[in-house]
Amino acid sequence: MTAVVLFLLFFLFLLMSVPVAVALGLSTFITAFWFEGYDSLVDLASNLFSQLDKYALMAIPMFILAGNLLSKGGSAKRIIEFAKAFVGHLPGGLPIAAILASIVFAAVSGSSPATVAAIGSIMFGAIQEAGYPKSYAIGTITTSGSLGILIPPSIIMIIYGVTADESIGKLFMAGIVPGLLIGFMLMAVTYIGAKRLGFKKTSPVSWKVRWQKFKESFWALMTVVIIIGGIYGGIFTPTEAAAVSAVWALFVSVFIYKDIKIKNLGNVFVESSKTSAMILFIIANASMFAYFLTLENVPQMLTDMVVQMHLNKIMFLVAVNVLLLIAGNFMEPSSIIMITVPLLLPIATKLGIDPIHFGVILTINMELGMLTPPVGLNLFVASGITKEPIKEIVKAVIPWFLVLLIGLLLITYIPQISLWLPDKMMG
Repeated sequence: MTAVVLFLLFFLFLLMSVPVAVALGLSTFITAFWFEGYDSLVDLASNLFSQLDKYALMAIPMFILAGNLLSKGGSAKRIIEFAKAFVGHLPGGLPIAAILASIVFAAVSGSSPATVAAIGSIMFGAIQEAGYPKSYAIGTITTSGSLGILIPPSIIMIIYGVTADESIGKLFMAGIVPGLLIGFMLMAVTYIGAKRLGFKKTSPVSWKVRWQKFKESFWALMTVVIIIGGIYGGIFTPTEAAAVSAVWALFVSVFIYKDIKIKNLGNVFVESSKTSAMILFIIANASMFAYFLTLENVPQMLTDMVVQMHLNKIMFLVAVNVLLLIAGNFMEPSSIIMITVPLLLPIATKLGIDPIHFGVILTINMELGMLTPPVGLNLFVASGITKEPIKEIVKAVIPWFLVLLIGLLLITYIPQISLWLPDKMMG
């Protein structure tokens, strides 16, 4: 009964257009006071702060700051020029370059909206000028940007790791192969589509030009090497990597590329602080919501119910994907992770699903949620860049969205796509 009231209040607040974070906290406090009395509110208030007192969460503001420093500077443009030098001569070369640049920038920023904004603002006009339909430019930029929450460093994976008490380093490793697989699938579809539109292969640029573009983008590309190499080489933890990436991004943007003046750093810091505060506020309220569910034994009751239904692993994963795709239409990814993981992970482990693999499945579903209305944030970022209404953005995204769905199915039912690299490197 308690859980029913909690969820009814939560969805009621959402229908009233109350922000998700506030809806989570308010519904929890009202339900707790109604059923448990004043003492439970004191316990929940204490939990609200204790949930943020976690070392791993320090990575979130640092990665956000690093992404903002690089996107406000010229790093994104240099990465795009580097990608164009290698694949720009292929049919669909410019859209493919946008996808490749998104993969690289995702490994720098860890943020999907930041990737769409940084790559899209430069590539949207260029793809159209090359003769591609507007819908083609919108579709490739918006969907490839969603790789920002799968390819490490991923803020969503950090949140999952904290919630599920799993190794963030292993999660980062588990996201690399699926991220590259989906990226190459998007490139393949883009290439085939461009050939059907009549675009032909052109002469590639010389290796001298490619070398020049590599040198120009070297310091931006080194961010990826420092983060990934440092974590997997055992030099520093993912949280320490976040701090190193922020310092490196500051050094590159201000002193090497000189794209950001010291006097403008205050604006970058303020913007990063606002984004970090929003995410951490959601995490705090969602953690409290999940904590109250745990106190009421809801996860255990759900686990027992699923066991009694004799659902096998395949049917459970189908149900999880459907549930998360629906949730992605209405809620922000951080909230979904914090609410669903305490409920679904015990069932998944009971059925023999690896928690690291399960984390990758959830993250890809969050990618899809960034592309579905009415809450899909990437749609709004793309709309702001292109000046197109959301309805047109959604239409343009559909072909590439279907590719992401196929990628989700492959990764869901072939666990080794996710687990091969972490098993190989960490056992």
